[in-house]
Amino acid sequence: MANVAPVPLVEVPNSTSAVVRWYVLLMMCLVYTLSIADRYVTSTVLDPIRLDLHLSDFSVGLITGVALAAFYVVLGFPISWLIDRYSRSLIITVSMIVWSAMTMLTGLASAPWQFVLARIGVGVGEAGGTPGANSILSDYFPASRRPMALTIFSLGAPIGAWVATTIAGLIADRYGWRDVFLVLGGPGVIAGLLIYFTVQEPRRGQLDHKGEDAAPPFLTTMRFLWRQRSAVHVMMGTSVNALWGWGLMYWTPTYLQRAYHLSVGQSTDILGPMNLYGGVAATLFTAWLIAWRPMTHPCRIVRLMGYWIGAATVVSIGIYWTHSLVLAKALLWIFVPSIYFYIGPGFGVLNNLAEPRMRAIFCAMVLFLANVGNLVIAPPLIGWLSDVFAPTAGSNAESLRLAMLCLAPAGFWATAHFFLAIRNLPADQERATGVPV
Repeated sequence: MANVAPVPLVEVPNSTSAVVRWYVLLMMCLVYTLSIADRYVTSTVLDPIRLDLHLSDFSVGLITGVALAAFYVVLGFPISWLIDRYSRSLIITVSMIVWSAMTMLTGLASAPWQFVLARIGVGVGEAGGTPGANSILSDYFPASRRPMALTIFSLGAPIGAWVATTIAGLIADRYGWRDVFLVLGGPGVIAGLLIYFTVQEPRRGQLDHKGEDAAPPFLTTMRFLWRQRSAVHVMMGTSVNALWGWGLMYWTPTYLQRAYHLSVGQSTDILGPMNLYGGVAATLFTAWLIAWRPMTHPCRIVRLMGYWIGAATVVSIGIYWTHSLVLAKALLWIFVPSIYFYIGPGFGVLNNLAEPRMRAIFCAMVLFLANVGNLVIAPPLIGWLSDVFAPTAGSNAESLRLAMLCLAPAGFWATAHFFLAIRNLPADQERATGVPV
């Protein structure tokens, strides 16, 4: 038999209209926005919560971060198992209603144990939001456009952080920290119902060469992930990036309040515009950059992530080293936008390293690692270090400064993983999607 040259693979065309694709993208961005706002609003009012509930730095870091993350990261896997098999729009709707209701209950807590239970409920609900949104978007946008689409999706992070700082700061200064949670919880219920009735469930894998096969067992997915060495390094890079960037930002409002004698509202007046304008600008620039044809190659995307985060790590050390508010604000305008840079490219590259029926589990794994870092480890670790340094530091502001400086160099660890991911990335992407790089 004569040898026949193989037919080159091309991406499966997307028959869904651009209007529908972008509507779904914007709705999923709303899911992420509300998730980030409800998750990180505690960092804005950390000191008022600490004083009201009579807690130490370690204790307030424990109940505000770990309580939510413990259930968020654990339930992420079984809920993602459901996402890979059942209606994603329904799961997202239920998730949003649960976490929004529990956010409102947080504001009613009068004792630490009530606060913990409410934040556990927020974590239970949020476990289905981001994995479900990632999975749906991967079936509305083809492989070459996923990093761009998921970077637009990640606009929810800076917008949500702005809501969790500026809006929360205004409410806290006028009415107290409890009303912050009551106000922020309501919109999620309406948004969840809107998604259920207006977002159509797409066929899984419709834009990949690997179609809608039965979802594999969990252990099969884990074995596949472990063989995808580039996926392991991208996961570790983004997760350590979250430990570093979001871990520092968790305590930064409190640090500004203590170090420079600011109110909650004054600290959020500084950080709010950085999150909104700086974060959105950085995210849109990233979306444009990775949609630019010379930058669509995944190795270029990951290499850029490494360079960017490495430079931002140096900046982060300077923020907590200086005693000048003017210099700290200037450096924060570089650092804060940088912590959003990795989210969209990281999710986009990772979705192309997973087979269609494995994407929610891949997403759950990176969220597990990232949230263990930035919610389970960083808040209580910085709080504990602050308590340890307090007897000799001279003030709670100086003890917190030293604690922040201990975490700041962790960004270099994330940078190393991004560069290590490059070697196997093209082969791993073709294995997962059937689409050659």
